[in-house]
Amino acid sequence: MKPYLAAAVQMNSQPDLDRNLAQAEEVIQLAVNRGADLVCLPENFSFLGDEAAKARLAAEIARESEQFLKMAAQRYQVTLLGGGYPVPVADESGKFWNTALLVSPEGEEIARYQKIHLFDVNLPDGNTYRESATIAPGQSLPPVHRSEHLGLLGLSICYDVRFPELYRYLARQGTEVLLVPAAFTAYTGKDHWQVLLQARAIENTCYVIAPAQTGKHNPMRQSHGHAVVVDPWGVVLADAGEGVGAAIAEIHPARLEQVRRQMPSLQHCAVEGLLAKAAS
Repeated sequence: MKPYLAAAVQMNSQPDLDRNLAQAEEVIQLAVNRGADLVCLPENFSFLGDEAAKARLAAEIARESEQFLKMAAQRYQVTLLGGGYPVPVADESGKFWNTALLVSPEGEEIARYQKIHLFDVNLPDGNTYRESATIAPGQSLPPVHRSEHLGLLGLSICYDVRFPELYRYLARQGTEVLLVPAAFTAYTGKDHWQVLLQARAIENTCYVIAPAQTGKHNPMRQSHGHAVVVDPWGVVLADAGEGVGAAIAEIHPARLEQVRRQMPSLQHCAVEGLLAKAAS
């Protein structure tokens, strides 16, 4: 792992595939012009609208999203994360996987993750979300991609951030940089978004790159924004605020090593051993 700049992209995606991909490319180019080697797009980067419409168009969105990610990564010579788009399940359910795809500068797929935790909640603001109505939960733990230049990258998506055991698993696999693309609601984001990301960074002594959606997507849905890059001590290095753009900051191996040396909590965790003993 070498020092490099990472970009957490912030978008205002709509139920318009072409418009969203054009917006994504603009921000990718902006990030690359500022020196980013790793660019991460948020959840629902290519389509954010009515879930029934997304399910109906899932095959087209999947095809166009993957083509775009491979084209853009190669064109701009960056490692590119597409933080979440629908990929139809090959069965009769009509559902899709919420899929994150990591693509190399050569335009090749290097990691794929299907979101495990689905957002089924009734919020106090009156909005109800039922991702399980159209999305199938992933059946595999997220991958960790090893890059000589970028370090060990662990994938996740949005609602996953509320489940610390997933990130402890990634940390146990050697992850150094946690990728958390999201479309956090405005209601939950104002209280929970930053503190959850800082907690995941601190407890696993990892960098966190968290691209985000922002603003209104339809009359009923609004995202929090504030795409961030967080260091292993929990310091927010960059925050994109509420507009379309990117939070860009340096990922530095010396800082990672310093924090893990000063706070070796991953080495001190005794719970896993005691749980194994209790289960035997």
